[in-house]
Amino acid sequence: MDELLLIPGPTPVPAPVREAGSRPMTNHRSEAFARVLRTVLEGVRELYRTRQPVIPYASSGTGVLEAAVVNTLSPGDRVLTLSCGAFGNRFSRIARAYGAEVTHVEVEWGTGVPPELLEEHLKKADYRAVLVTHNETSTGVQNDLSALAGARGDRPALLLVDAVSSLGAIPLEMDAWGLDVVVTASQKALGCPPGVSFLAASERAWEAHRTARMPRYYWDMGMVQDALRQPLTQTPFTPAVSVFYSLEASLELIRQEGYEAVWERHRLLSEAVRAGVRALGLRPVADERWASWTVTAVWLPEGVSAEALVGRVRERYGVVLAGGQGRLEGRAFRIGHLGYVRPQDILRCMEALGAVLRELGVAVEPQAGLEAARRVFGARAAQAV
Repeated sequence: MDELLLIPGPTPVPAPVREAGSRPMTNHRSEAFARVLRTVLEGVRELYRTRQPVIPYASSGTGVLEAAVVNTLSPGDRVLTLSCGAFGNRFSRIARAYGAEVTHVEVEWGTGVPPELLEEHLKKADYRAVLVTHNETSTGVQNDLSALAGARGDRPALLLVDAVSSLGAIPLEMDAWGLDVVVTASQKALGCPPGVSFLAASERAWEAHRTARMPRYYWDMGMVQDALRQPLTQTPFTPAVSVFYSLEASLELIRQEGYEAVWERHRLLSEAVRAGVRALGLRPVADERWASWTVTAVWLPEGVSAEALVGRVRERYGVVLAGGQGRLEGRAFRIGHLGYVRPQDILRCMEALGAVLRELGVAVEPQAGLEAARRVFGARAAQAV
């Protein structure tokens, strides 16, 4: 039985993307690879909805969070971090590690950051930057990024955004919303193997880069930009060549489906998952107002361990789910529904989840989750299991 990967990331990699990544290795200083690099950067720029250049790195998502901080800030800068989970806390720790004076504001896990909270703190003090996570995978919370950007208003604070688990699945308008730095990575909604991350910076962020004094070398976006502007487009250091091949194929699949269609698919997947788990008597961690389109965290039923539930769903039914993270470890499990996930994948997940809950002694109608998800998808999707 093929395993179905439904975790917050890495996400499923479809066959055309896998096949593209298996192409023979090439010289990363060749015109052939330069064409791939240009195609990928233009495709990602379209997803960002920005006129600004996109800067690539060979790194994980955490690496590019660090790049966002060191390229725009100096030691001693006052920074406001708004967190609703484990990854928001990580963003805060990175800024503190480089010497920023961090005011860390953490809301209750399961809720998002209210825009009025940002406005309140910006009235109290002058900050060089505000750090926020668009989509928090530890809790399944999706912040209203447009509203947060509006609450920042015309204040000079830079808005640095972790969009690692949102870009490509959830609408994001970098230029229209006035976002200053936005980062993402290849292994989430882009449906590629890990290894490539991206950063885009506004004109204000590029101005900040000129005076920022946090130590940087590998992460210096100016060095990357200089290399990209060479007659032979390239990166200053060896890129993850095979992942760029995969990205070229993945971005083409996204274009073929259509950006709005991709967003709507993720919204529908999220709605179906929440309907399914509720029909099974379970409760999502995130308040409905803040429910993520890409990840749903679910409270464990009493007397059931995450290890038993997640382990048995994988072993018996080939569906890979994730345990809780941070303070939710041992208290919740998570279902990822981002990237190349389709309705039939969620139906398979709900069928497996209902069966395992019954096996573990939970009083539940095992088909209830499957049927609830089917109703969300409608008749067409209901025919596929």
